[in-house]
Amino acid sequence: MSGATLEAYLASRTANGDDLAPDVAAVIQRLATAALVVRKIINQGALDTAFNGSRGDSNPDGDLQRNLDVLCNELFLSCLQGAPVAYYASEELEKPVALDPTARLAVAIDPLDGSSNIDNNVSIGTVFSVLPALKGPDLDPTQSFLQPGNQQLAAGFFVYGPQTTLVLSLGKGTEIFIFSNRLGCFVEAYKSVDIPERTSEFAINMSNYRHWEEAIRLYVDDCLAGSEGPRERDFNMRWIASLLAEAYRILVCGGIFLYPADGRKGYGQGRLRLVYEANPIAFIIENAGGAATNSITRVLDLVPKSLHQRVPLAFGSRREVERVARYHVDPNMIGERAPLFGKRGLFRA
Repeated sequence: MSGATLEAYLASRTANGDDLAPDVAAVIQRLATAALVVRKIINQGALDTAFNGSRGDSNPDGDLQRNLDVLCNELFLSCLQGAPVAYYASEELEKPVALDPTARLAVAIDPLDGSSNIDNNVSIGTVFSVLPALKGPDLDPTQSFLQPGNQQLAAGFFVYGPQTTLVLSLGKGTEIFIFSNRLGCFVEAYKSVDIPERTSEFAINMSNYRHWEEAIRLYVDDCLAGSEGPRERDFNMRWIASLLAEAYRILVCGGIFLYPADGRKGYGQGRLRLVYEANPIAFIIENAGGAATNSITRVLDLVPKSLHQRVPLAFGSRREVERVARYHVDPNMIGERAPLFGKRGLFRA
């Protein structure tokens, strides 16, 4: 059964007395409008001239920029002109853009996350974070984006797949909206998402096994050992290679996603961006009852050191994320692995 429209949902949340809530709602409405333009372009695939080719340039993270990456960035930047946004920071830009110096919000965005999957017709998306804009004579606009993720006012992501969806958290719960072709707007489909604490499903790129730290290899080995191993149950593995599609599946079905640091050049500090990807996803996951860490520490407590900082990321079902941290800190403290307890561990997840 269909729930509230996005507009009605946001209107209900602005009545809570928070003076920033109307501004946050206005930003989300603008982003949703731009996402529908992106949706139309993506749905045309190679039939749309904007879809094809790359610029031959790299973004600040060193990734090759496709034409569609740049176009999407321009679309979202344009949609926020006139919105209550002081600063706009994009994964596609080296520095933030100043929009309205009197506004009180800052928006960080990855306009097209997973664009390497475009040609393969795999779900891709847009992920965003809304923060309070920091003001002061000695403050550079970048400072607004170097706040820890626990300061976010809202976070969300769009997935352009079989359905166009918006996953959104305003800090109290996480909701999922699906675009209705009949109504021409986003409609609430999953209210107050609750990720189960336990899971028997994990998502990781197994091809990098040889590059991982011992703790990650040990965790995956125990999952793969199944019912005959120390976990005493069988696990399924998933890997879509599209971060937002992975996050959406975990919100709906449970599970854990891992993108650890590894020994390859450029991967020693992880690969996902703290400001543009890890923080908004962690905010969404925690508000759905899950957990998100950099394999050990809560992501939302990390203080970014730079605008394009990378981090390892583990998120999903809370007990499994906590277990990954224990494998890093002291795997012998996991009951069923410790000789003292054998298979009757005190920490059975």
